[in-house]
Amino acid sequence: MIRLGLCCKFHEAPIAFRTTTVTALQRLPRAQRLEKLSQLALANAEALRLALAYCAEHRIGCFRVNSQILPVKTHHGVGYAVEDLPEADAIVAAFKACGRFARQHNLRLTFHPDQFILLSALKPEITRLSIADLEYQAEVAAWINADVINIHAGGAYGNKAEALARVAAVIKTLPKAVRARLTLENDDRTYTPADLLPLCRETGIPFVYDVHHHRCLPDGLSVEEATAQALATWDREPLFHVSSPKDGHGGKNPRPHHDFIAPADFPEQWLALDLTVEVEAKAKEVAVARLRQALARRQVPLWPCARP
Repeated sequence: MIRLGLCCKFHEAPIAFRTTTVTALQRLPRAQRLEKLSQLALANAEALRLALAYCAEHRIGCFRVNSQILPVKTHHGVGYAVEDLPEADAIVAAFKACGRFARQHNLRLTFHPDQFILLSALKPEITRLSIADLEYQAEVAAWINADVINIHAGGAYGNKAEALARVAAVIKTLPKAVRARLTLENDDRTYTPADLLPLCRETGIPFVYDVHHHRCLPDGLSVEEATAQALATWDREPLFHVSSPKDGHGGKNPRPHHDFIAPADFPEQWLALDLTVEVEAKAKEVAVARLRQALARRQVPLWPCARP
């Protein structure tokens, strides 16, 4: 059964998450700043509730939560603890209600932190800040019942082996709440499945296979081989990514994502699997609906229908 996932925001549906800027917050006295952040958090908890209701109604089985669901939570200048916010109890309660809704409707929730999360960094301060952000997302993940915090391996800094050794060492130090949800994904410029799969096996961290990134940065593994090895790293429903190139596979730069998924870009090797596939396409929920229709025409078992 294929569970399709929507990533972070909507293309047509009137559901939006709110944010702010560090500059705007720095103009405010601390009390006003915390009040503004409190209201943004409450608004985003309500937006998440609406997003999950939309997913349940439109047969979208997974939703990726925006990393700034609590805006600028870990910023060194204006960051805050949840308990500092005037409506802290109400905020936590609202997010926990989203978690209960997700459980009741068998919706999967994930996070995919921004690219500045670097566990391979040479500078310890960058690593410290990255871990702080992962801890914040794990805190919210616990409220809403999210089981994935997916990251890239980061930079190679001239030596992939040493960089990945740093990633492995940091992983071993992570708090349980982070490590239990952490996953690693291949990217389209530096780290291939062949690079990351040994690290995932060594650390027990599941591997999120992005087939589009693999097509942009091949490594000798076939889609079938990468799929099989990725599946073996998971102790729960696997999570993969799919997208199509904006300018086609023959374009000068295949990396940017298209508005939609070309049905031929969805791997044949995935069709018979029990799998979550996040749809990374610019048209968001419209792209998910179109892909679902294409897969249904091929009689692929789709969430929420049970496999025969």
